[in-house]
Amino acid sequence: MSDTTDTTNTSANNADGAANANDASSANAAPSSASNAAAGAASASSAPQKFEFQAEIKQLLDIVIHSLYTEKEIFIRELASNASDALEKLRHLQLTEKAILDDNLPLEINITTDDTARTLTIQDFGIGMTRAELVENLGTIAHSGSKAFLKALGESGRKNAGLIGQFGVGFYSAFMVAKTVTVRSRSWRPGEPGHVWASDGSGSYTLSPSDGERRGTKITIQLTDDAAGFAAESRVKAILERYSAFIAFPINLNGKRINTVQALWLRNKNEIKDEDYTGFYKFQARAYDAPRLRLHFSADAPLSINALLFVPQENTERHGLARLEPAVALYCRKILIDPRPKDLLPEWLRFLKGVVDSEDLPLNISRETMQDKALLDKIGKVITKRFLKFLEEEAAARPEAYDEFYRQFGIFIKEGAALDYTHKDQLARLLRYESSLTGKGKTTPLAGYLSRMKEGQTDIYYLAGASREAIENGPYLEGFKSRNLEVLFCHEPVDDYVMNSLREYDGKKLTPADHADVKLPDAPKPPADAALPEADTKTLVEWLAATLAARGVAEVKASDRLVDSPALALNADKFMTPHMRRMMKAMNKDEDAAPLRVNLEINPASPVIKHLSAMRAAAPEKAVLVAGQILDNALIAAGLLEDAGRMVSRIYKLLETI
Repeated sequence: MSDTTDTTNTSANNADGAANANDASSANAAPSSASNAAAGAASASSAPQKFEFQAEIKQLLDIVIHSLYTEKEIFIRELASNASDALEKLRHLQLTEKAILDDNLPLEINITTDDTARTLTIQDFGIGMTRAELVENLGTIAHSGSKAFLKALGESGRKNAGLIGQFGVGFYSAFMVAKTVTVRSRSWRPGEPGHVWASDGSGSYTLSPSDGERRGTKITIQLTDDAAGFAAESRVKAILERYSAFIAFPINLNGKRINTVQALWLRNKNEIKDEDYTGFYKFQARAYDAPRLRLHFSADAPLSINALLFVPQENTERHGLARLEPAVALYCRKILIDPRPKDLLPEWLRFLKGVVDSEDLPLNISRETMQDKALLDKIGKVITKRFLKFLEEEAAARPEAYDEFYRQFGIFIKEGAALDYTHKDQLARLLRYESSLTGKGKTTPLAGYLSRMKEGQTDIYYLAGASREAIENGPYLEGFKSRNLEVLFCHEPVDDYVMNSLREYDGKKLTPADHADVKLPDAPKPPADAALPEADTKTLVEWLAATLAARGVAEVKASDRLVDSPALALNADKFMTPHMRRMMKAMNKDEDAAPLRVNLEINPASPVIKHLSAMRAAAPEKAVLVAGQILDNALIAAGLLEDAGRMVSRIYKLLETI
């Protein structure tokens, strides 16, 4: 718990002993037979003097104990924070005051547990309290010592003070787990005696002199039966490591130092070694390896932010493990506020680990949640924008390392590009794809594609498929290859959705190469005798349209994009590619899909098509079987064949004709 001095001198009241809720006339605790002023000047008799809380104060104390905090363990964080505040205040006074009691005492926090006696004790050698200050700060709920201290220091001293306790209710969180709370305190002023304050939280407290006290404050909590677990060293250690690991002063638990890891995010990054960053990452992220990437930055405007972010080596979601949860912890002046704030960063950044600390956080009175969500959103946008800039810098300076990052975490970048409209343009610049002009495993950014576009080309073309091999062996790429037009290869199911969400990049439309409306420039025409005559082609097209109409073929035409393959199938719905239909069907497994309707394009130069044209007159029944098989082959290539049973029967009939 934080200690205090007289506000008339240094204004260094207790940080979280209490805080301002009402006037002294209505909220101050009152001795049973005298005013507060009389209490402060009362006889130094060794007999405890009893003080009664007013009715309103009893009510407020009940709220603090039973309703304010969601987790009882928070009381350890509050008391450790108060002790840190008391030490911070003393460190400031050492610069301004000539005489300080026991000035050789170490600035540290000592915590002792006794599971047999069911007690927990926390002691600091900080600023301490006089008798009058004990009455004022512990006898008055909502009288904030830290708030008065900050006011006295002025705005210029605010950041140097490093005080978090400004609400003044943190001390009373101890009563969530206490039968009784005993506070022994002695002020920093030479000549001031020590005193003991004690209460069971029921509405009164006692105060008496105590000889032999050292400077500072010592709080002993006699735990209730159901809170006896807080007397276990292991449990207290875990709570301290979670909430108070980065307090500036040493925290000793039963004689062992707990907070050995420094708050690196507040230090100058030029003074920090790689091994220090790695050690911090392992501690904060509970990791066993070094991080893949790190970003350490500070910002003063528009908000005060200190952040240290890490990208792990592996994306565990790729291995089918559980969905990652937010893991960038939110701190305020080195005190943990929320280890996993869901609203701090966008969902697609859930792979990040690290710390964000802001002095501008408007916390609620229990310091467990933010009061201003809009401000939290602003902090998140600053961090997101800075991290995206960092990735762009990495991609430019270390492209191979960025490619390794992208292989692991590119799925998150794609998720953001599809869903985060605020940062869509930045995210689009980070996308990487293989293409028809890159080697296997080599990727290109969209900007790289733009630099290689043909004169007059207005579209960025892409093809979605299960793999590079599947795309290269399919019919949809042939027309683009023959014209030396680059096509991006999209291997992941989400890619089609990402491209449809982006729609364009740098003014160029993103267009699926298997879209029915794609218009390609003229390609070199084959020799006249290499293809069916136009009249025969027209007749065959009309026959195929009539023959296959019952199979859902809406249109048949001679193709200008086929080179080697006999035919290709395109979804008749111009707004849906074959790959999109496959995705929609996979997402709605329990619903009947709309009847398939396709457009069929044939290659008049293909030997198969020329043979079919001749067969149509010579063996019409067999020609119908061949036409059906050509359609099914095209549907297989498009991933649109939904019933293979009929195809198998047809193949057997064709085999009978051999």
